[in-house]
Amino acid sequence: MKRTLRDLAEKLGCRLLGDNSITVTSVSSLQSATSDSLVFVEDAQYLDTALGSSAAALIAGDFAASATSKPVMISAQPRLTFAQAAKLLRDPDRNREIHPTAIVPASAKIGKNVAIGPRAILGERVKIGDETTIGSGSVIGDDTGDGVNIGSHCRIDPNVTIYPGTTLGDRVVVQAGSVLGSEGFGYVRDSKTGRYEQFPQIGRLIIEDDVEIGANSTIDRGALDETRISRGTKIDNLVHIGHNVQIGQDVVIAAQTGLSGSVTIEDNVIMGGQVGIADHVRVEAGAILGAQSGIPTKKVIRGKGVVFWGTPARPIREYLKELAFLSRSAKKDH
Repeated sequence: MKRTLRDLAEKLGCRLLGDNSITVTSVSSLQSATSDSLVFVEDAQYLDTALGSSAAALIAGDFAASATSKPVMISAQPRLTFAQAAKLLRDPDRNREIHPTAIVPASAKIGKNVAIGPRAILGERVKIGDETTIGSGSVIGDDTGDGVNIGSHCRIDPNVTIYPGTTLGDRVVVQAGSVLGSEGFGYVRDSKTGRYEQFPQIGRLIIEDDVEIGANSTIDRGALDETRISRGTKIDNLVHIGHNVQIGQDVVIAAQTGLSGSVTIEDNVIMGGQVGIADHVRVEAGAILGAQSGIPTKKVIRGKGVVFWGTPARPIREYLKELAFLSRSAKKDH
């Protein structure tokens, strides 16, 4: 989408220096910049390179306030402003239609300017908010009594499956192949026969505003109550979240992480890739779990800003001391 620098600066809260009538259509790196793209610089040492690039304009810190060869949008956080500009420049009006091959029952409630792609299937009593897109081949709900509620300005990519009893807030992104609201992995063993009977998996899945879910991730519904992903949480590709899990606000979870049932993750936790968390664990606010950390059942991880590592996970200082001790012991043995 084409926007003037004046428009972008107003929406992004930046101070604009230079010609405010210039238009840009995209963001780019310094190396791939074109005459209609926007770039950013976080460090003064790269300012001359940015000014000498083909870019139409740049986003930079106060260090660029004296630049005159290109328009500059001054921001205290250039990288963040650049990301926000990219979102504003993304075309939101592409293929805003309900494709004739999509199945949309009469009971579905569809908001304004909604796009539904080829061969997408909506179940009974599904609600879709304004400006939301449903990708091709996605299945939203079914013919049971529980519908699916999807808020406004959401993006559901191709081949996503959303089970009945799932609610999505506004501005939620679900990338291709993800499955939301499936039955959890919960069974009761018959002590006489050794056979397993599924424990009821009849709860709900609530995903709040501004959550983003990566490709091929799976999030189970609650067993009897709910699984909840709170506002602003970002989930990478190939992540599994079990039933009854409660995830706080602004949590970041990297790829191939697995959370067992009834785990609680408090606000602002960061998890590296391939973290494994057993059932009934609590990770308190602000903790950081390094890649491949493992946390046993019912443990509590606490320490805002503390990095935990290893299996079982412990503060990285302890982990490194143990490695150093083992290294010294191995040398003595030889």
